[in-house]
Amino acid sequence: MRAIGVPAVALAALLLPVQGVAAAKEQTREDRYSVEWGECTDLGGGSGVQCAELEVPLDGEAGDAPGTRAGETATIALSRVPARKRTEGVLLVNPGGPGSPGRSWASRTAQRLPGDLRDRYDVVGFDPRGTGASTPSVGCDPGYFEPVRPDTVPASGRDEAALVQRAADYAAACADRNGALLEHMRTEDTARDMDRIRLALGAEKIDYLGYSYGTLLGGVYATLFPDGAGRMVLDSVVHPGRPWFESNLEQSRSLDRAAGHFFAWTAEHSAAYGLGTDPAAVEEAYYRVRSELAERPAAGTVGPTEYENSFITLAYTAAAWPPLARALADHVSGTDPEALLKVHERFGESGADDPGYGAYLATECTDAPWPRYWPEWSAAGEKAHADAPFQGWNNIWYNAPCAFWAAGGGPWTEVDGSAAGDALLVHASEDGATPLDGAFAMRGRFPEGRLVVEEGGHTHGVALGGNACVDRAVADYLRDGSLPPAAGGDGADLVCEAGPDPRPEQPGDGGREHQQGPGTLSRS
Repeated sequence: MRAIGVPAVALAALLLPVQGVAAAKEQTREDRYSVEWGECTDLGGGSGVQCAELEVPLDGEAGDAPGTRAGETATIALSRVPARKRTEGVLLVNPGGPGSPGRSWASRTAQRLPGDLRDRYDVVGFDPRGTGASTPSVGCDPGYFEPVRPDTVPASGRDEAALVQRAADYAAACADRNGALLEHMRTEDTARDMDRIRLALGAEKIDYLGYSYGTLLGGVYATLFPDGAGRMVLDSVVHPGRPWFESNLEQSRSLDRAAGHFFAWTAEHSAAYGLGTDPAAVEEAYYRVRSELAERPAAGTVGPTEYENSFITLAYTAAAWPPLARALADHVSGTDPEALLKVHERFGESGADDPGYGAYLATECTDAPWPRYWPEWSAAGEKAHADAPFQGWNNIWYNAPCAFWAAGGGPWTEVDGSAAGDALLVHASEDGATPLDGAFAMRGRFPEGRLVVEEGGHTHGVALGGNACVDRAVADYLRDGSLPPAAGGDGADLVCEAGPDPRPEQPGDGGREHQQGPGTLSRS
């Protein structure tokens, strides 16, 4: 595997006189890391956000061993919105992923915090290693997303073999272009970077707000660094005991349930969309269009895979239901021949998604072992498609490069938050991306943890999203550690009712921006 280049700062260190290297060897872990905050050049002005870079060992675990001299390094890009008054703590934020940059989330989160918390928190975001402005960053093959992509549901053994080769080629491109970085993209590596951020900020503990995959990252951090973990808010929780291959199969079933909610809502509003009053009729229309797109892509661009990758958004936020239902209705009726192209351009994937997808794979493919025998994947795909056709095969192919990934996978890190103390978990009951059972499982890993469930909610990412009951629980916990009383038994400790479902869009409303929860759209 090709080695990555040594960044300029590390190269300069290697050219220091011998006595300079010897002095560096004597540094303690606590004084090894520091940052200097300055103006952000790429996050927009006027928001009070500052930026910095933190140099960390590429090989995180070995790089922090006592007495080791610097080897290859990576740079973590940071952002900060300083406390409006006296700083009393650090709130580190991660929006999910894996593969998603997070620097923009410092300002987004600061804007959502109650005033008294905004006064005293430094809110810090970061682009996890390999993503965004952090260097080196993952990139594989932007052309992989060029439409029209092959249908994710193979019609023959030959079709399946072609899709397998496509996945293997993408994995090979990632290995060729990223070298040694792929060996150091595990969730544990990012958790170690989080503790280096804590040290660089001079904080005894960091409070943390993590969405989606960020919940697993937070759990791993609390496991590895319990003394550094402060108040942990984990929202839209990934199951800590379900490694990625199994997790993605379960997610496909959850995505299918979310599609059922969308079909039912669209049928309920048949007067607006004209797709039938029975959810089964809406479902039939959705799959009929999918079959037609396999023969004739919409606007020469939207085939069945582009279609699926646009409509998966319905599982992340109910606010996407109106524009998606309008697009489906306008396509079926012929009212707007470009309706599906418009939602593809709005919600779908493009070459710009290659870095995030590559970084997603770089983490998931190495976090845990994956099957290397393709018939095992094929059997799982057939079953997933039979049980959950909305995204069953799609989710298989999304993760299929892991069957050919150059860097080895595993072992899975078992989350154990018992030494870290408490945590506040938040989850929408109908979240399509992360099934609710993951939140109950994570609560079991934090003996003093509490779980808040937004009953009837469909949004992936609930905290600080406008539900007064949920936001009050989050603010109370961040403010002074107050948690809802333990309810006992197998239920939630606090149940908050979700707001009403969205209103339907009328023809011509399709360009209106939808509102979604704070977390990012990702497969985890």
